[in-house]
Amino acid sequence: MKAICKIATMLIVLAFILLGCKGGGEASAAASAVAGGTTSSSAGGVAKQYIPDPTMNNMNAIGVTIPAKWHFQGVLIQGGNCSPVPAGVYRATSPDGLSFAEQMPTLAWQWGRGPMIRNMPRNDCLPMNGPMSAQEFLKYLAATMKLHYDGDEAVPAAEEANAQQKLRDAQARYAPQYAAMNLQPPRQTRELARARVSYRNGTFEMKGRLAVMVDCTETVYAGMKSMLRGMADQPSSTVDKCLAGVTYLNAPQDRFDRFASQWDAAGMGMKSEDAWLEAWINRSNEESRQRIAGIIRQGEEQRAANAQQWAHSMAVQKQMHDQFMQTMQEGHDQFMAQQQANQDARATAASDWVDFALDRQTVMDPGTGQVSKVSSSYSYTWVDETGKTSYQTNDVNANPNGVLQGTWTQQTVTHGNGTAY
Repeated sequence: MKAICKIATMLIVLAFILLGCKGGGEASAAASAVAGGTTSSSAGGVAKQYIPDPTMNNMNAIGVTIPAKWHFQGVLIQGGNCSPVPAGVYRATSPDGLSFAEQMPTLAWQWGRGPMIRNMPRNDCLPMNGPMSAQEFLKYLAATMKLHYDGDEAVPAAEEANAQQKLRDAQARYAPQYAAMNLQPPRQTRELARARVSYRNGTFEMKGRLAVMVDCTETVYAGMKSMLRGMADQPSSTVDKCLAGVTYLNAPQDRFDRFASQWDAAGMGMKSEDAWLEAWINRSNEESRQRIAGIIRQGEEQRAANAQQWAHSMAVQKQMHDQFMQTMQEGHDQFMAQQQANQDARATAASDWVDFALDRQTVMDPGTGQVSKVSSSYSYTWVDETGKTSYQTNDVNANPNGVLQGTWTQQTVTHGNGTAY
């Protein structure tokens, strides 16, 4: 049974990451630093950044092509119980800090019937117990992020066709293994959706686009007839699981269409590296063979090397689970009637996830209302009158006014979407 689960999991992972996702004192140095990745080249107005896999000797796992001179932070979140997919999380920000593209952590939920679903860990799953369309998922997500849902947006036909072809390729790769074990492959579906959203950042009218790819897999596990008198037969089980990968583009209203057009150009966005993908699949297949043979060996050295990354990944997933629990547990109809205070609490979740994963924090100028993304390593942040240069320190008495050129204002720490704590 463990072997069947492992093959089903591998099919989910392969289908999801083969496609890749796409739209989803130290101040000056910190603003231009690249965290969690390296730049390989820059030409034609774009630059390619890499997100490494710390569990594979920092091998480049995911390449992200972004506009040249934009700032980049990225991290690879290892798979958990509900979402077995290693997911790239990144934020690419324009030089003025007003426009950005984000790839959010993978969101997952599962449901089903029979004994198998009762035995599956669900501590990092979203609290949903049934199917949800990709477009409906974006409506929930927009409400969670406290964004105005302006309307649906059509997914380009070429993007839809490419996504479905990648799914068929993944199914073909693992079909021989199911045939060899006389098993019926799981039923898989893939759905893409987009939505236009908007909000206000200080004096700026902001416009954005949420894009999601939802992969759902239904696996049927055969029951077992009892061989012992008095012991009940074990019924069959059906387990459904959905994974959602979300990309968020955001820019001032007068710049958004140009930014979105640039981001939609061929080659932009995130794509897994072929060498890493092959190495990751080979490693997972080897683990599967060891399970089938009953030789489960996991060295202390590898566990120690992965411990920090695993703890960080699980902390991100737990935060996602806890905050999403508040948003979705009562369903859509009850959600519309909930108190305003609960809506405000839920609104901070999605941006906080990305800030937490990238070790960033959000600060707001109390005079202009402009928000900025800065390092979370410092407790106090000051910004000059241009709104583009910042100074960070852990000294409560430090004040750059009269020491550094310009007029400096101390910033207020906020949630990731700019709302107050």
